[in-house]
Amino acid sequence: MKRFYLGIDTSCYTTSCAIIDSDFQIVGEARKILEVKQGERGLQQSNMVFQHTKALPKLISELPQLPISGIGVSGFPRREENSYMPAFIVGLGYGQSLSHVMNVPLHVFAHQENHILAALRELKTIPKDPFLALHLSGGTTELVYCHYKGEGIFESHIIGGSKDLQGGQYVDRIGVAMGLPFPAGKHLEALALQTIEYEPLPSSVKEGWISFAGPCSAAMRRISDSMNDIAKSNLSRAVFTSIGNALEKMISYHLKYKPVRTLIAVGGVMSNSILRHRMEHYCKRNHLTLYVAQPQFSVDNATGNAFGTAFLQETRG
Repeated sequence: MKRFYLGIDTSCYTTSCAIIDSDFQIVGEARKILEVKQGERGLQQSNMVFQHTKALPKLISELPQLPISGIGVSGFPRREENSYMPAFIVGLGYGQSLSHVMNVPLHVFAHQENHILAALRELKTIPKDPFLALHLSGGTTELVYCHYKGEGIFESHIIGGSKDLQGGQYVDRIGVAMGLPFPAGKHLEALALQTIEYEPLPSSVKEGWISFAGPCSAAMRRISDSMNDIAKSNLSRAVFTSIGNALEKMISYHLKYKPVRTLIAVGGVMSNSILRHRMEHYCKRNHLTLYVAQPQFSVDNATGNAFGTAFLQETRG
């Protein structure tokens, strides 16, 4: 008889829930992107909490009614001391309440682990050897050295990333400045895919750490009210190319000191087809095994928490 596992994630910009069965297949999934006013580049935490609180009951009601054997939820951004964000308290509270009334186990993951687990779901297991995880999103640009310790816990150390702007912030600032909606990633990608011509932007990496502030400022200087569609497409392509260049330089630096054989690329920005192709070619050249979630599961979603819960409970038995 199949068993079913519920995942919940209340991140900065998406409320989500999902059910996965004991074969690690998705049987139900619902999510809602939080509303950001036109021209704005983000939300206050209080607004996130309000929107999550309003959206989550409706989303859960959209899932199929199935007997749940375990619940997984994101309780904090990263598995490290003092990692806290109010948005995650909404999902954590629902998970704790449902776990109690349904009398089923609750597993609390980091949001970052949720992303990693979403990419590993199709593999149906978790690598035992250390690996690198590239987490690229609106709030995070990190290269993490990970070692799975069991019980849903990854021992992880941030070894690289961005010293200033995050990858998603870079994309959103340029997109919003060009009049695109927030979050701007998919709109900027659509422009970038219209051309292969572009005037390069710089990529700044020092001792394995990226600075996106300089490339973002250089891109901003090219934006004007008189930009035509061709100019916008060229600039969009240049933005993603500069991000790809920086990622490759950063990973190459750290591979000299952490010679792993696996890279897991996660986060909303990694749903971008241009960057995914860059990572695929880079890993092939460098004899790395690459795991990425399908684009719709690279962005914030709860399937990783559901899979992590299913994996823990199914492999114990």
